[in-house]
Amino acid sequence: LKDVISIQLSIKSNSKIVPEDIPLDIIYEDEYLMVLNKSPDMVVHPARGHASGTLVNALTFHCNKLSSINGPLRPGIVHRLDRDTSGIILAVKDEKVHKHIALQFEKREILKEYLAVVKGEIELDSDKIDFPIGRHKRFRKKMSIRHDTGKSAVSIFEVMERFRGYTLVKIIPETGRTHQIRVHMKTIGHPIVADSEYGNTDACYLEDLIRPNTNTEISNLAKVHELWDNENTSIINRQALHAYKIKFLHPVFNKTMEFTAEIPEDMHNLITILRKINTLLN
Repeated sequence: LKDVISIQLSIKSNSKIVPEDIPLDIIYEDEYLMVLNKSPDMVVHPARGHASGTLVNALTFHCNKLSSINGPLRPGIVHRLDRDTSGIILAVKDEKVHKHIALQFEKREILKEYLAVVKGEIELDSDKIDFPIGRHKRFRKKMSIRHDTGKSAVSIFEVMERFRGYTLVKIIPETGRTHQIRVHMKTIGHPIVADSEYGNTDACYLEDLIRPNTNTEISNLAKVHELWDNENTSIINRQALHAYKIKFLHPVFNKTMEFTAEIPEDMHNLITILRKINTLLN
């Protein structure tokens, strides 16, 4: 017989959030809610191994009041982004507004659009990805396609731009499963660039962008090498995934609100270099 012992370590539910003066990129704010552009490498709320430096630590410093519906460790949080995913996230100050926003998420009435750079040149201009997602059978921190125990997961993608060996895509998740976009893109054979969990690499270097073009004339490849100052420095060292747009109904103003978040520097550099490679090698 094999005994499996599972030990769950977490921050105590009665732990107190310490406000921290961390700069916030605020796209919009009123007395009821905030729309933020979360930077890469920022955890949304305290969890095991991340007791400080989170978005929640920053919010509690910035705001006098935040919704407490999701407990003392998640004040104001109505939805999440992965640590290394940048972009738009809502924070809520009022409990009634929180309930309304949460209901909109539940009814799939909130539109979210993501931009991602993926490996490979996607042939279809657009498509629907419909595969159920659940916990990985062996690696419990990861998700995978699970036709046995998975929950329904649907993503719509549209090709925005094709490069040599890579594609810029817009992705609309119709459901909100953990790691949904990352798992779905891997499943169709186009993992997100520099996705350490689902793409087998944790960074992208200039050499990675050149590799699909090894048959190109040497003179043109030499010009490509000039596009990045230090070839030993990564262009991006987290998944190239950005929550670009959100559209929702403001529960108090009864007004449809739409916001976009500027792409961060690392993804901007990646896209710019890919465009220049296209220009040089075409």
